Amino acid sequence: MAVIDVRGDAERVFNALKDGGIAIFPNDVGYALMGGSEDAVKRINSAKGRGGHKRNAFLCGLDTQRELHVLDARSREMIEAITSDYDLPLGAVAPFDPGHPMLRNVPPGLLATSTAHGTLAMLLNAGPLFREICRLSRDNLHPIFGSSANLTGTGPKFRVDDIQPAIREIADITVDYGIRKYHTYKRSATIVRFPELEVVRIGSCYELVADVLRRHFKVELPDDPGTDANPSGHLQEFALPDLSAG
Repeated sequence: MAVIDVRGDAERVFNALKDGGIAIFPNDVGYALMGGSEDAVKRINSAKGRGGHKRNAFLCGLDTQRELHVLDARSREMIEAITSDYDLPLGAVAPFDPGHPMLRNVPPGLLATSTAHGTLAMLLNAGPLFREICRLSRDNLHPIFGSSANLTGTGPKFRVDDIQPAIREIADITVDYGIRKYHTYKRSATIVRFPELEVVRIGSCYELVADVLRRHFKVELPDDPGTDANPSGHLQEFALPDLSAG
């Protein structure tokens, strides 16, 4: 008998998000803080103290990513190799189709804080509960945006007990699956911009992602300087325009 109810938990999370709420739930690279409406995402960013140079991530499965991201065949093959063949989590940033049904009714303000230079960031292949919530989001054409469940600058949280009270208090639902799979990395997901193959953040499973790209595609990613030199792994922290300026 299963000790966790992934399907039931996903339905409870999605129902809260569909009603415009905020949810904390686990994925393989930490706990996520996601909103189901523009107001919810604004409350998330306010509680986190998030800078205007940061963008929200879009939650979706690989099926939606294939449709939404506008990429060449080689870039698509790379993402598939990392997430499907090698079953690794990945944050993928790439040009996107704003006319896709999942984004067609997203308020302009929310889309602006979730995109930059015509690109959209997506977390992919981050665990069973994550996949089930993605499925419900797609089936109901209800987009979900958010980021890590933490105060900005404090790093990802791999246990619910480590999430600051100010963050836990804004959630309408919290799902606790204990310590997360890739906690030993002490970083959130690795993020790569396609098709440029620019590393935005060195994160969980980075050496594995780099190995896949090196062996199968002859691509060399930069070396990881280590968490002592770069705790967050960000290589382009302030590269995007600050939407809060002015």
